[in-house]
Amino acid sequence: MSESARVCVQVQSLYIESQSSPEEDRYVFAYTVTIRNLGRSAVQLLGRYWLITNGNGRETEVQGEGVVGEQPLIEPGSEYQYTSGAILETPMGTMQGHYRMVDDQGDPFHIEIPVFRLAVQSHIH
Repeated sequence: MSESARVCVQVQSLYIESQSSPEEDRYVFAYTVTIRNLGRSAVQLLGRYWLITNGNGRETEVQGEGVVGEQPLIEPGSEYQYTSGAILETPMGTMQGHYRMVDDQGDPFHIEIPVFRLAVQSHIH
């Protein structure tokens, strides 16, 4: 089984009303990512890639080293959690992407992050 099959990623998103200005087309979202290492060896997160799509279909790509300034080493059976944010011009959108990781042998692999929604609760219904 590959290392990527042993890493589980869960994402929860939240609309931050206090930082948003709908009249200025500014919608602020926070998302919390939990990365669980279900394997038998440590893995390290080296980089990230996000594709952010707003409600009008406009896409923004974001990539960089690590997450929130860290390149966490995740031991077997443990998890790493962080919260970051995204700003959209629309009340709904999506994010998806992948993490660049290495296993304890230094072999690189990708963890896909499936599409998740960014949505103002009142706009979902």
